[in-house]
Amino acid sequence: MKILASVFIMIVLGMSSCKKQEPVVLFNVEKTLPTDSITPLFGGSYQTEDQVLKVHSAVTSKYSGIKINGRWDLSQCNQLIIEATNYNTLEYLPLTVHLEGPGASLSKQKNIFLERVYIPAGETKRFSIALPFVLPNPETEELCKGMRRNPFYQWGSISTLDLKEVVAVAVYVNRPRETWDWALHKVEAETGKPNQPYRWMTMTKDEFFPFIDQYGQFIHNEWKGKIHSDEELKNARLQELKELENYPGPEKRSRYGGWLDGPKMEATGNFRVEKVDGKWWMVDPDGYLYWSHGVVRVTPSSGMTPLDEREFYFSDLPKEGTEFAEFYTTRDELLYPYYEARNIKQIYDFSAANIKRKYGENWRQEYAETAQKRLKSWGLNTIANSSDKSICLMRQMPYTDRIELKSPDLESSYGVWWKFKDPFHPEFRTNFHKQLMERKEELDDPWCLGFFVDNEIDWGEPSTLGEWTLQCPATQPAKIEMLKELKNKYKTIQALNTAWETNYPTWNDLLNSTAKPPQKALADCVDFSVWMTEAYFCNVRDEFKKVAPNKLYMGCRFARSNENVIRIGANYCDVISYNIYKRNLYGFSLPEGLDKPVMIGEFHFGALDRGMFHPGLVKTANQEERAACYADYVESSLRHPNIIGTHWHQFSDQATTGRFDGENFQVGFTDICDTPYEETIAKIREVGYKMYEIRKEK
Repeated sequence: MKILASVFIMIVLGMSSCKKQEPVVLFNVEKTLPTDSITPLFGGSYQTEDQVLKVHSAVTSKYSGIKINGRWDLSQCNQLIIEATNYNTLEYLPLTVHLEGPGASLSKQKNIFLERVYIPAGETKRFSIALPFVLPNPETEELCKGMRRNPFYQWGSISTLDLKEVVAVAVYVNRPRETWDWALHKVEAETGKPNQPYRWMTMTKDEFFPFIDQYGQFIHNEWKGKIHSDEELKNARLQELKELENYPGPEKRSRYGGWLDGPKMEATGNFRVEKVDGKWWMVDPDGYLYWSHGVVRVTPSSGMTPLDEREFYFSDLPKEGTEFAEFYTTRDELLYPYYEARNIKQIYDFSAANIKRKYGENWRQEYAETAQKRLKSWGLNTIANSSDKSICLMRQMPYTDRIELKSPDLESSYGVWWKFKDPFHPEFRTNFHKQLMERKEELDDPWCLGFFVDNEIDWGEPSTLGEWTLQCPATQPAKIEMLKELKNKYKTIQALNTAWETNYPTWNDLLNSTAKPPQKALADCVDFSVWMTEAYFCNVRDEFKKVAPNKLYMGCRFARSNENVIRIGANYCDVISYNIYKRNLYGFSLPEGLDKPVMIGEFHFGALDRGMFHPGLVKTANQEERAACYADYVESSLRHPNIIGTHWHQFSDQATTGRFDGENFQVGFTDICDTPYEETIAKIREVGYKMYEIRKEK
């Protein structure tokens, strides 16, 4: 009996020791609803209803949601649990969750842990996020500069937080393009053995550097498809050639990739847009309906990376005068001006160097021919903008391009890439005309769909252009025009002062002022913003059609805009273009009453299971999920009556160590060694081969 009692006691003690510890509760509506500790963020609001915390995220250029303040020790926790509901029945909800320590700064990524989750349309979902650890040798990570994410970003998350003292958890939609309604149910931290760092995260500086091999790959990890020798590169090419022979491309396509079995329209010798049976289409030069399934930046030079003050990152850079030293000087036509603008002196082109190793001395031509075979085999039919001109002008596949205006700036403006260009400046149209004439061969080419003009302009709010204009110097042509309009409206400076509640002595004082306009001036700023937007699109359209009347003016690739801009652009553009980074486009719509063809200029997905440090703008768990997301995005676009094409960004991965702005995204159809991602390619084929059948479905 004593033995049995002892066994019973041991079992009980064992069960007790194995009992899972209670989580640390940061927020849980079922246990407590501490609304006094909740702070709205940038237009976000919340209300409690039946023990549910409902949150509204407003449209903003910042982030909109809520922050819950408190004080928690999570040093004995390994997972963060978040549960939320997406009330939108059409689109995935992109929720960002971040933890803050004392003195946290999101902009400086200080004392922050940040991750993003995607909640399916109309669903409640629970996510488990691995919590960070403190790096044992932070000085090693501090030397990794010039990358959006480096090898020390844990699981791709921003991780600079000591979990011993967490003072807030924020949950929000980052830079929402539309309003979102959602509910937060819980944020908890599960206790357990803290997560352990990867091997390289414990290395000293001497052990870690260099961390990039001769092929531009991460040295301290292995993954499927990693290249270890030139022989592996060449064998990969031979294997792929067999696959391309087995998949020559979809059948029943016109020479341009149009739909041979679809309705036959008038053949005009150029691409155009037309609405057929309630859906917008492109029509190819031979009169066949055409839906543009394409990819951006088909170029051997996707993997250019700065070397300035970073030479010690790389294990085997070629010496000057040796065979592969030429890749210090290869250039990418689109992106090189960005390197120059940042005064970057030394660059190495890893992707082109690997292509030479793989294809031999005639690497440019061999790569170009292989690219054409790949695109057709994969079920694509468009070489999208910013691609190598020599590949486009092979005239084996339709192509498009973009022009970035080089005219004088609106001085006080800012932008994602360049400042806004002043459409009232006398050089606006003359400079654009010169840029068009430099591309005359393309604009006269039936294989050219048309051109985007500019990219991801920051249009701001409806009043932004007017506000910027008033803060410009007196010599700014746009400001001179704005003063003319204000004089016409108010007649006297006293009348303007009354309306704006200001005290300018004379019109000349207003002209010379560079102060931010007062709140009472914003209505006039909206009016002038509309006029300036009209001037921008009208001048571009008129000059474009003067030089290339038969080519499509495909807009400016909206990223962030406002409804006034979209409606005005629709009046002048043949096609409205958007760069939309979402899981799918089932919820996409134009402003009410607007019916125009839409081109998706950019989208992508990425993952961290193949040696890269950043998954891009829409993260997926692995290559399989990435491939599935591709198919879902394109299918959702094929089913939308306004969308006439999707262009993936981009053909090959960016450099592991980042390009001019640090972007180092795993977003290619091929990696830095020109090896296709087989999971993604399989899904591209799956949707590409049947895309016209999907498009014709009711």
